[in-house]
Amino acid sequence: MQIREIQMDDAEAFLLLQKKLDEETSYMLLEPGERNTEVAGILKRIQDVMAQENRTIRVVEVNGELVGYIELVGGNVHRNRHTAYIVVGIRSNNRGMGLGTQLFTKGEAWARCHGIHRLELTVMVHNHAAIALYKKMGFHIEGTKRHSLKVDGQYVDEYYMAKLLD
Repeated sequence: MQIREIQMDDAEAFLLLQKKLDEETSYMLLEPGERNTEVAGILKRIQDVMAQENRTIRVVEVNGELVGYIELVGGNVHRNRHTAYIVVGIRSNNRGMGLGTQLFTKGEAWARCHGIHRLELTVMVHNHAAIALYKKMGFHIEGTKRHSLKVDGQYVDEYYMAKLLD
């Protein structure tokens, strides 16, 4: 198992990972079939991430296959450049093995080295496993986005969660 920075030649594998995550869980933002499946779009995204000093994608590779990732997206204007929004996903058969903790530890270390002071994310209120991980990693609920998403015809609330780095 290796956690590393994404590379341009990961584009196809990263797209496949995201498509599998869309199919495996209803906790990701995109539904199955909704994601743009063009590798060129992923290549551009990776290139954009690599070109900005306050963005990163770290991937988990197991036996040559990408099974998880954490993406930190830094603010794009002076007043919020100290913040990073987090997106994370781990394949269902790789959950419960400490990968989430390791991803957040690596992400936080990267953030500290890049002048990030605030980490933030949103999570569906019924995603208890993710909420437990985020709380374990020092995140706090700051508020609720009511009826933020519509999943399987039902409105779903999300928590705003954040962690301030010293």
